[in-house]
Amino acid sequence: MSTNYTIGALWMEGALSFLEQLCLKSFVDAGHRVVLYHYGPLQNVPDGIELADANDIMSRDNFLTHERTGSPALHSDLFRYKMLKTQRNMIWADTDAYCMKKFETPNGHFYGWESKTHVNGGVLGLPHDSDTLNALLDFTSDEFAIPTYYGPEYVAELEQKRAEGNPVHASEQPWGVWGPHAVTHFLHETGEVKYALPQEGLYPFTFKDRRLMLRRNFDTTGYITENTFSVHLYGRRMRARLVEKEGGAPHPKSLLGKLLVKHGIDPEKAPIIRKPKPEEKQAVEPVKVSTPVAKPAPTAMAAPIPASAKYGRGQLNLTDMADAYGSDKGSTKHRYTELYQMLFQPHRDRAINFLEMGLQIGGPEHGKSEDRKTTDLPSVRMWLEYFPKAQITGLDISDFSWFENDRFNFVRCDMDRRENIVEATKDLPEFDIIIDDASHASHHQQYAFIELFPKLKSGGLYIIEDLRWQPEPYERPGITKTADFIQGYLRDGVFTHEDASIAEGFNAQRIDISGCFMFQALFDKKRKDQVAVFHKR
Repeated sequence: MSTNYTIGALWMEGALSFLEQLCLKSFVDAGHRVVLYHYGPLQNVPDGIELADANDIMSRDNFLTHERTGSPALHSDLFRYKMLKTQRNMIWADTDAYCMKKFETPNGHFYGWESKTHVNGGVLGLPHDSDTLNALLDFTSDEFAIPTYYGPEYVAELEQKRAEGNPVHASEQPWGVWGPHAVTHFLHETGEVKYALPQEGLYPFTFKDRRLMLRRNFDTTGYITENTFSVHLYGRRMRARLVEKEGGAPHPKSLLGKLLVKHGIDPEKAPIIRKPKPEEKQAVEPVKVSTPVAKPAPTAMAAPIPASAKYGRGQLNLTDMADAYGSDKGSTKHRYTELYQMLFQPHRDRAINFLEMGLQIGGPEHGKSEDRKTTDLPSVRMWLEYFPKAQITGLDISDFSWFENDRFNFVRCDMDRRENIVEATKDLPEFDIIIDDASHASHHQQYAFIELFPKLKSGGLYIIEDLRWQPEPYERPGITKTADFIQGYLRDGVFTHEDASIAEGFNAQRIDISGCFMFQALFDKKRKDQVAVFHKR
């Protein structure tokens, strides 16, 4: 007979938003008893949730927060370990963990890989006599303990500061020092990591893939499987995204929107309360005057207009189409289509040749096999509609030959070597527009430009997306980042690179470069460079 595990969670105090309501209610609806520990008054708690005093597990005195982020993660980490030690048949779940099906384990171990290198503790089940649990409690009993899992250089640094009389507190150490990093370390040390569920079990969507849960009509079959127990929603970032980009609630046709409907959660009754950013807090100096000063009448702060409210206005808009097809180029993520609408509108009714590299998110750069089963080409579908007379060519390392359209041509190519690109594209025509949205590895971007910029027609546009993120599995040491490489050209008029052959290849193209500009992420000058546009003479 299997054990019916109780789910334990912690919410310090205050109102739960619809996101936490959804996650807690999902466990109740799956058949679990759910205990929500808290320190202060709560609001918006769903029916079926039992409340318990968190002080019974761990006193709020000496409350621990992470210095850089202000997150209560340290307190939460220690709380869950103490809860698992004192409570029988209980599994911890963060309030941003959504239950797909009832949790079951034959031995009390219940946790899973979030990546190839670490186990997350967002859902954590450890028997009360677990060696890992005892090791976690022992390590966290010293707030100045030195973690050995960040390497010998960091250990030497902390030991030196301790010897100088300035030991480094856990709150000043890397985020996750008592959380996922410690869990992973001690699971390996005890050998209990062998019980960890594969990634599809608890973290089918990685942190980098989290926005896919907000895409309308997104096919989740490549992520959520019959072996998925839970989906992590990455609450802090998801809440910010919902407020800043989604108008406060997910689209009804997105995964998150559908789950709210499934469990009867109304976002309007439990909205996300957005905390002001530090730069929005204005310090007011006292005014020293001898006579009263009239206060200005308060003005209402205008709310952002979500992209969905603009749909259908004016000319056919590329952002509307990107959102409809579920492309990450639209308002739900990168917002590239705001730029492309301005650049591409004059080409709409021309018989152009258009090339895009990278056709669906979730390839080898995200840990998937290059032979993965592909299910959609959201941006290709968008281009075919936006450019009704264009011939669209798609290039990818995975196979998309199943997609049939008279105006679409697919080329399969591994961009890790220049000769591969030459061979794959030797029979292709000249292009009016080329977009590199492939792996985003620096050398892939640079090899592609060297070999394909010559295939761009006079007056054509060559665009490189996602300059600020390079995938660890592909990125090579000694390769200058593409963004730095291009910024150097804009500053000096010369391409300078650690690899002389790449510098030579780019500099040979300068005679045909009419101009180039770069935009930062979300068009915010304070952010890193995100997209580069080259115009050919």
